[in-house]
Amino acid sequence: MSTILTDTAATALWHDLVREAQRRGAAALDDEIEAYLVFLLMRHLRDAGLGGHVLALDYFAALDDAGVSRRDNLRDVGDRCLLIAGLYPQQAQRRLVSLRYFFDLGSRAYADLADAARAAYAELFRRLAATFGRLVRVLVEVRRIGGADGLDAFGRHALGIADPAAAAREFPGAVVLPAPARTA
Repeated sequence: MSTILTDTAATALWHDLVREAQRRGAAALDDEIEAYLVFLLMRHLRDAGLGGHVLALDYFAALDDAGVSRRDNLRDVGDRCLLIAGLYPQQAQRRLVSLRYFFDLGSRAYADLADAARAAYAELFRRLAATFGRLVRVLVEVRRIGGADGLDAFGRHALGIADPAAAAREFPGAVVLPAPARTA
């Protein structure tokens, strides 16, 4: 039987940070999605290899996997896309890839994971796929709370994709273009 170990103080601090980001970003998450985001942040806190992944290749490799390996690898792709889109949008710029790529790939990975997961987890990953933009919005606020000096162009773009209404309020006079329609 495996044991889940948590550092209660660190967990509480992450929960407080995520809740404050939700408040600032007017992007409420339900308790289960909030807990997932907190543990994602804790799990990837020291993920030095985040920038070293070619996520499309990781995604296709995950699709070729089976069982637990498939689920774990799809989750990792979704998680990494979420972190890049919300916390590290400059990585998209360095890779010469649009933020929409990370939105689409991350939400697709979570949706595929929902199809591959046991029933108990399937609904969680369906909801993660459906609320991907709101999760990015919360992470943009986490980044701001963490002391990011305003948002650079890619950070503003991430905010615009995640929450066009908030982007229009925060950057009056900016032209907010609708995102291209997603294809299934």
